[in-house]
Amino acid sequence: MPDPADPAQPRGGRSQDGEKPPETDAERRRRRAQFLRELHEAKALRDRVQPRRARAARMRQQMRMRTFRW
Repeated sequence: MPDPADPAQPRGGRSQDGEKPPETDAERRRRRAQFLRELHEAKALRDRVQPRRARAARMRQQMRMRTFRW
């Protein structure tokens, strides 16, 4: 069994037996962009479902920004 901590192994934990090639930067960026889109959508949904909590969070953020020193 391949050692996951071995730096000689390709990323993704697969062996070099032709199962799956290492992930490219473009694939990683595409997956990251998809994740961030879904995260933003989930946050927007939560804000619509819990407007009081969303308003309180906005107020706390505004207070943090007001008291922040440059």
